[in-house]
Amino acid sequence: ADYSCRLNVEEANPEAKVAEFINFLPVLAYDGSSMKQIDAAGILDMAMSGTTATLLARRWESALLVNVDNSTLARLMSNEEAMKALMNIEGFRNLNQDIETIINKSEAVKKAKKEAGDRELSRQEKKELTDEEKQYKSLRKQIQEKLIKFATRIPVFMYLTDFRERSLHDVITKLEPGLFKKVTGLEVKDFELLVSLGVFNSALMNDAVYKFKRYEDASLEYTGINKHAGEEIGLFDTVVNREDYEAVFVNEG
Repeated sequence: ADYSCRLNVEEANPEAKVAEFINFLPVLAYDGSSMKQIDAAGILDMAMSGTTATLLARRWESALLVNVDNSTLARLMSNEEAMKALMNIEGFRNLNQDIETIINKSEAVKKAKKEAGDRELSRQEKKELTDEEKQYKSLRKQIQEKLIKFATRIPVFMYLTDFRERSLHDVITKLEPGLFKKVTGLEVKDFELLVSLGVFNSALMNDAVYKFKRYEDASLEYTGINKHAGEEIGLFDTVVNREDYEAVFVNEG
């Protein structure tokens, strides 16, 4: 952004300068799951906060934020309270049956492939295996998408809270449980249970919260009303001091 702004000293609008530059040299950024081309406004956002509004939104839609592997699904299915908790998330209705189908069919496909070994499968056998795989992969994707839909409500919750120095987990469970219920539809005990069963990828959730707060910081500093300067920064399940928080941003840049 700085380089492109210095190329054309006659243009006063930084966004116009960057836009002209990226016509010749497009800029790509990783949104957590894939590479996306960034526009001029996004590049200026990244120069200020390390991300763009679009990339930030996509990060919270990343399939990597939630775990839907067989072992996680099995833990969920064996826990009656967890199943009830998930039923409270919009879209989950036939969850128990869906999870059972995913686990059974994926295990059956693995077993069939193993038993086949080096033997050439018949056309009918291949078709049956393909159909089974399609079914359980489709159901797994549906569950994943519903969990992601829940995850996308978390930034809304963060936006409405003012406890930036506490971990998101603490804000949800100790400071703003009522607000969390209103925004997500989940009780705190249900959220804690899902966390304990490994439904959320904590490392990537920490990163997503970090990116959200970097973007929020840039906005607050721009308006001149950053009341949290110098404070510790809460991530998903941990807290970092301001020095480490800034160091991560410098290293990413």
